[in-house]
Amino acid sequence: MMDIHDLDGRALIIGGGVAGLMTALHLAPEPCVLLSKAPLGLETSSILAQGGIAASLGPDDDAALHIADTLAAGDGLCVAPVVQRIIRAAPAAIEDLERFGVQFDRSPDGTLLLGLEAAHRRERIVHAGGDATGREIVRALTRAVRACPSISVIEGLAARRLALEDGAVAGLLAHGPSILLRTSRIVIATGGIGGLFPHGTNPSGSFGQGLALAARAGARLADLEFIQFHPTALDAPGSPLSLISEAVRGEGAILVDEKGTRFMADTPRAELAPRDVVARAVWRHMAEGHRIFLDARRARDLDFAGRFPAITALCRAAGIDPVREPIPVRPAAHYHMGGIKVDIEGHTSVEGLWACGEAACTGLHGANRLASNSLLEAVVCAGFTAAGIRAIPAVRRPVGRIEPVAPRSEAGPVRSILSRAAGVLRDGEKLWRAAAELYPIAAGNGVASDAALVGLMIVIAALRREESRGAHYREDFPQRDATSGWQREIDLAEAFETARDLAPEAVA
Repeated sequence: MMDIHDLDGRALIIGGGVAGLMTALHLAPEPCVLLSKAPLGLETSSILAQGGIAASLGPDDDAALHIADTLAAGDGLCVAPVVQRIIRAAPAAIEDLERFGVQFDRSPDGTLLLGLEAAHRRERIVHAGGDATGREIVRALTRAVRACPSISVIEGLAARRLALEDGAVAGLLAHGPSILLRTSRIVIATGGIGGLFPHGTNPSGSFGQGLALAARAGARLADLEFIQFHPTALDAPGSPLSLISEAVRGEGAILVDEKGTRFMADTPRAELAPRDVVARAVWRHMAEGHRIFLDARRARDLDFAGRFPAITALCRAAGIDPVREPIPVRPAAHYHMGGIKVDIEGHTSVEGLWACGEAACTGLHGANRLASNSLLEAVVCAGFTAAGIRAIPAVRRPVGRIEPVAPRSEAGPVRSILSRAAGVLRDGEKLWRAAAELYPIAAGNGVASDAALVGLMIVIAALRREESRGAHYREDFPQRDATSGWQREIDLAEAFETARDLAPEAVA
């Protein structure tokens, strides 16, 4: 028996990370509901963010330089007006976070401490708690949300399907127990897809549920093939893999193999090259039979434990002392540049549906996210999304019949399929085989169907892009194609049709 609960016109925000928390806070004093499948402040990718937030605050920096670095990293696929608007809002976003209680790291004279990360030409990374920026931001925002009288929090419910009426949002079916939440305004802020891979830095339960919700409702998605693999995740047992922040390389740590060879010495910018370049170099060196290590012992004047207390604790828990020995690392699925296609105010192609944060594709990141622009996007776009929601009055729509759905969702067999086909290095044959394997799972109604649906759309998008650009590298099309049509968008119907055309005998 399904309970039905009317939200009385309140907007429903799905996701308890930075994007969801900030959207709720920016909506105040308008009442809203925040839905989190885990206790608020836990099991979100946001708390694992170590690097920080990029903002042009230094005396030698300005928004134009930050914009230029973002566009360069995006490898021709950023949406320039979006980049300009988000980057220029960065300093105000830092002030917003401080207003909500975030305490950023400062020097003895009170000025913000600014760090350097790969592909940035200036020190512009703002940190909190050293290498625990995400955790500190989520902690402060969670306190602010719980103290805000206009925000109602529902924990322990997993979003499973959007209810529609004439193609517009009418509510959300959630499980744990089964309940229908009636509302005509919903925000998807459910984070990333790292849980689709066996080696990822996101919580294992983050495997694109928000993307599946949107796709099944008919929304357009974009840039799904662009998945950033962080080159330096701690190579130790367990899931998710612990991130060894890029800031460690920014402080002078170098990559070496088991023989102590610095194999990236001749690469432009060496260890501080764009992440896709570093990830491919590490992956290829591993494929040759080497183990990879991040060596911080040669970084001059670095108090590793003081600068990186969280990383130090993670390493020591794995039996590694980063002050005295190199840290074993490997690439891991880290951030999805693609997602639900939105405009600057978070509107999707479905009436009444918004998306914000990593689940959304705004056009900021293009083919390859610039380090520490992710938390920035979540914070800034939460404000834009809240403004977009306020501009649309709530309406009451009837809810028709909802198809039965499995009460839970998991990635299961999808992880091994995607790892073989859609990892750091790709080729057409592996992608084709993955599409044939994923289609019957995605077309079914099992516990892995949502994960397979997202995986299938990623694989189809990767097949359609017959070039190498940013984080998408095709070994059978290794060159960047300046004449490419740059197909960006896809929906579920197109993905299913393409899968059937590719291998009709496999998907019949």
